[in-house]
Amino acid sequence: RHPPLQLALLYEEVLYTIRHRLGKPEHHHVADAEELYAYVQKAFGMDAEEHSIIMQQVKELESPIFCLKATVKEAKGILGKDVSGFSDPYCLLGIEAKSQEPAHHDHKKRMKAVVKDLIPEDQIHRTQVISQTLSPVWDETFILEFEDTETASFHLDMWDSDVVESVRHKLGELTDLHGLKRIFKDARKDKGQDDFLGNVVLRLKDLHCWDDQWYQLEPRTETYPNRGQCHLQFLLTHKKRATTSSRTQPSYTVHRHLLQQLVSYEILQHKAGSIAWDGELSRHASTVLYLHATQKDLSDFHQVMAQWLAYSKLYQSLEFNSNCLLHQITSIEYQWVQERLRPEQKAELAESFQSLLTYGVSLIRRYRIIFPLSVPRSKERLQSLLRVLVQMCKMKAFHELCTLSPDLPQMVSTALKSGTTEWFHMKKQHLKPMVKSMEENGKALSRLLLEVIGDLQQCQKIWNKFFINTLKLNLFSIAYLELEHLVAEHVQEQLREVDSSMSKPTAESLFQLYMNLQELYQMKDFLPKRDGPLALSNFHQWFKEAVPQWLQKAYTIALERAQRAVQMDQLTPFGEHNKHSTSTVDLSTCYAQIVKTWQQLNWPDPEEAFMIMVKLVEDMCKIALMYCRLIKERAEALSLRERNEGEAANRLCIVVNNIKQLRLLVLKLPLQLDWEQLEQRTGAVIDRQQIQHTLHHQLDSAVSCLDHEVRDVVQALATKLEKGIARHIQELSSSNDTREPEDSIIPLMKFLESELQYLNEHLVHENFKSLLALLWHHTLAVLSAAAGQQVPSAQRYKKLYCALKSLELCFYAEGCGLPLETLHTAAFLSLDTHLALCSTTSRKLIQKYFSNRIQQQRDTSSEKYGAVTIKAAYRPSEQKLRVEVLNAVNLIPLDSNGSSDPFVQLTLEPRHEFPEVVARTTQCKRNELHPLFDEAFDFLIPPEKCRQEGACLLLTVFDYDTLGANDLEGEAFFPLCHLPGLDDDEDQADTGRVPQTRLPLTHPKPTDEILQLLESRKGDKEAQAFVKLRKQRAKQSKETE
Repeated sequence: RHPPLQLALLYEEVLYTIRHRLGKPEHHHVADAEELYAYVQKAFGMDAEEHSIIMQQVKELESPIFCLKATVKEAKGILGKDVSGFSDPYCLLGIEAKSQEPAHHDHKKRMKAVVKDLIPEDQIHRTQVISQTLSPVWDETFILEFEDTETASFHLDMWDSDVVESVRHKLGELTDLHGLKRIFKDARKDKGQDDFLGNVVLRLKDLHCWDDQWYQLEPRTETYPNRGQCHLQFLLTHKKRATTSSRTQPSYTVHRHLLQQLVSYEILQHKAGSIAWDGELSRHASTVLYLHATQKDLSDFHQVMAQWLAYSKLYQSLEFNSNCLLHQITSIEYQWVQERLRPEQKAELAESFQSLLTYGVSLIRRYRIIFPLSVPRSKERLQSLLRVLVQMCKMKAFHELCTLSPDLPQMVSTALKSGTTEWFHMKKQHLKPMVKSMEENGKALSRLLLEVIGDLQQCQKIWNKFFINTLKLNLFSIAYLELEHLVAEHVQEQLREVDSSMSKPTAESLFQLYMNLQELYQMKDFLPKRDGPLALSNFHQWFKEAVPQWLQKAYTIALERAQRAVQMDQLTPFGEHNKHSTSTVDLSTCYAQIVKTWQQLNWPDPEEAFMIMVKLVEDMCKIALMYCRLIKERAEALSLRERNEGEAANRLCIVVNNIKQLRLLVLKLPLQLDWEQLEQRTGAVIDRQQIQHTLHHQLDSAVSCLDHEVRDVVQALATKLEKGIARHIQELSSSNDTREPEDSIIPLMKFLESELQYLNEHLVHENFKSLLALLWHHTLAVLSAAAGQQVPSAQRYKKLYCALKSLELCFYAEGCGLPLETLHTAAFLSLDTHLALCSTTSRKLIQKYFSNRIQQQRDTSSEKYGAVTIKAAYRPSEQKLRVEVLNAVNLIPLDSNGSSDPFVQLTLEPRHEFPEVVARTTQCKRNELHPLFDEAFDFLIPPEKCRQEGACLLLTVFDYDTLGANDLEGEAFFPLCHLPGLDDDEDQADTGRVPQTRLPLTHPKPTDEILQLLESRKGDKEAQAFVKLRKQRAKQSKETE
C-alpha cells in the first residue's frame, strides 16, 4: 500500500483524469463521471471528507492543454489529376475552434470550405507530397491543440500538387484520351494552381479517446463524388497537466502506481479469492486506466512495462493467477527495444525480474505448503508459475538487463532439495511422540514414513510431469533421493536401542515400520538411472532381531483363530453348495494371513529367507494337525450331547470334508508361497536337494498325516454302515426259501440306497469313493462268509448271487461310483463264480460239467492215454445222428500180458436230455493196443437237443475184464453242436465227405467243484446218481493208474 502522502497525490491524479476526460466514451467503458468518482473513492479507501478536500483542490488546478494527436497514415482510391493518370497528393490539416451548427444557412458551404480559408495559416499543418500515386502512404503525426471539444472540429484537405511544366513535357506523359482532356483543362487554369482531391471534417466530440479508421474523402462538387478514402489515427491527450504527480514523476511511473492501486483493490474484491483472480478488471478500473494512459500519451510498450512492474510486484504480496503475467512477458518480448528505456527504467525492470525470480523459486521450494492439493486449482497455479519463470528467463530483456543470468533448472533443483529437507524436518517434529519409548517411536516413524510415501506418490503421479515439461527436471528423483537418505539416517538412529528382548507391542510397531520402509524402498523403481547404492539398500538388516517375534505372532494369531473357529463350528454345511463347515473358511483365512506375512516380509537375504520359509511351513503344518485333532473332538462332543446316530454320521461326513479341504489348502502352499522363486533365489547358497528334502518333506509328512486322519474317519463311517450291511445279508441268507431272490434283497438295497445317497450328499466325491471302497471290501467278506455257512440249497445261493450282482450295480452306479477294475477284485471274481454255480439247478450243473469236459477236451493236445478216431454226421431229414467208430490208437496196456482188450461205449450226454437213447457198444478187440473197429451206429435225436449246453457224444474206451469191473482206458467228448449237417437243410449225399475226428482220451480229475456241489445235494436223486456214475469212472481210472 502506498504511503498516505503518495496516495493523496495519486488520488489527485486520478480525480484530475476523470474531471478532464476527453473523447466520446467507448461502449464497454463507464460514461458517468460520478460512478467513476465513487469507484476510485472506494479503491483508494478515501472517506467523504478526504474525497471532498482533494476534489476541491483538483477543481482549483489549472486545466491541461487539450491535444489531438492526429496521424495521417495513408489513402487509397484517390483521383488522378495529372496527365499521367496519377496525382502528387499532400494533406493540409488543422482544428477549427468553433464548428458551425447545422442550422446555419451557410453550413453546407462552410463544411466544404478548404482548410486555408477556415484556419489561421500558423495553425495549419502540411504533410509531405507523395509523387505520382493513387495510394499514398505518409504515416506522419501532428499535435493539434484545442480548447473545447464541444465546439472544435478537425479538418483535412487533400490536394494534388502542381508545378509549371511545358506542353511538350505534358504530351510526353500522355497515356490516354483523359490525359488529353486534362491538358486542355490545365490550359484554362492558373499556372501552378493545385487540384482539390477531397476533404475530411470531423467534430472532436464525436471522436473516442483513441480512434483508428478509414474516412471517406468528401468532394466540393458532385462531379466526382467517389474520391477515395483516407486512413487516420486520433489520440486525445493532455499537455501540461497541473497535478503534482504529472509534474514530478515520469508518466509510466505514475501510471504504474495507479495500476497497482486499482489492481490490488480489484484482487481483494474478487469474490472467489485472490488465487482465482485471472487478471480481468472491472469496467470502472478499465475506464480509469484507459483514460489515464491516453491522456498521458503512454506508448503501448510503456503501458505494458508499467503493467509488468505493477503485476509482478503485486503477485509477491497478493498471490493471484500467474497466467496474468504471461501476457506482459509476451508483449515486452514482442516490443522489446532496449534503447527506448532510460537507465533508471532498465534498472527498475531488471530489479523486477530478479525479485520475481527469487520469490517464484521460494514458492517452488515450499510448493507442498503453498500449493496443497486440498485447495482447488493448486496444480494449475504451480504449473502456471513454472511457465512464467521459464518464459521470463527466456526473454531478451531478461538476458540483456540481468548481467548474471541464472541457471533456472539448477536454482529450482537446489530449492526443491532444501524445501524437501525442510518439509521432512517439519513433519518429523510434528509427529514426534509425547512419550519416549521404542513402541511409540516405532509408531511415530511409521506415521512419518506414511507421510513421506504419500508425498512421493504425489510427486510421481501429479507434480513430476509439470517439472519435466517446463524445466526438464525430475522432481520425483530429487525428492526421493533426498527423503530416502533422511529417512535412512533417522530410522537407524531410532533403532539403535532395539534388541532381541523387545516387547510384543514394540515388535508389532516395528513390523509396520518395516513394511513402510519396504514400500518406500520399492519406489526406487520409478527412478531414472542412478549411481551407487541407496541408503536404504540393506534396511532389512536393521530388523533381524524382530523377525522371530513377527513369525511367532503370525503363528499365534493363526492358531488362536483356528481354535476359536472350531469351538464355534456346529459342523453343518456352510452354504448351499458347500459340503464343509465354517471352520474351514476361517482356517483358509489363517493360512492366507501367514502367506501374506511371508509376502510382506519379502526378505532379501536368500539364506535367511529360506530359514523363515521353513519356520512358516512348520507352523502351518502344526496348525493343520492341531485342527484335525480339535475338529474330531468337537464332533465327538456334539454327538455325545445329542445321542443321535444320524446326526453323528452327518458330523463325521463334515469332519472328513473339512480335513480334505484342509489337505487342499496345504497342497496349495508351494504355489502360494512361491517355492519356485525361492529355489531360484537360494540356488547359489543352498543346494536344491536340501530345499526339496526340507520343505517338501515337511509338506509330504503333513499331507500323509491328513490322509491318515481321513482314512480313520472314513473307516469310522464305514464301520457304522458295515453293521447294517451284515445284518441285512444275514437276514437275506436266513429268509424263507419260497420268496423270490429279487424280493429277498429289497431291504438290503433300500438300506444301501438310503445311506449311500445321504453320504454322497454330505461327503465330497473323493471321500465318498474312499468310503465306497471300504464298504465294498467289507460287503464281499460278509457275502463270502454267508456263502460258506449255507445249507446246500440252490434257492438260498440264488439270493446271495442276486444280492452280489445287485450290489455290483449299486456300487458302480452307472460310472458315478467305483470303477469296474476296483469292483472286480480277485475275491469278487471267486465269489461270483462260486455263487453262480451254487445257485444253479442240478441239471444245469451237469450240463456245465459236460461243457467243462468238452472245453478240457479241446484244450488237450497230449495223447497220453491214446486217442479214438470217429466220423459223425447228422441227417436232418431223418433226425438221425450217424457215428462211425473207426479206430483207437496208443492205448495203455492194462492187462498183465502187456496188452488190453479194448471196446468203445457210446452214450449221449447229459442223460436227462437224452433219456430214451440207449448206450451202444462196439465189439471187443482182444490183445490190441491199436484196435480197428469200423462200426457205425445211428441215434434218433431231434436237432434242438444237439444244440443244448453240454450236449455231447461220450466215447468211453474200456479194457474188458472177465472177472471184475472193466478198466477205463479213457474218455473222449465230441460236442453235438458242431455236428456236420446239423445246420444244413438237406442230408449230405456223400458220407465219404464227412471228416474224421481224432479225439485224445482223457481221465476224470480226482476232485471237481461241480461234482462236489452235486454230491452235497443229498435230496436230489438225479444229482446223486450222476455223482455216483462219475465217481465210479474216477475209481476205474484210479485203479488203472
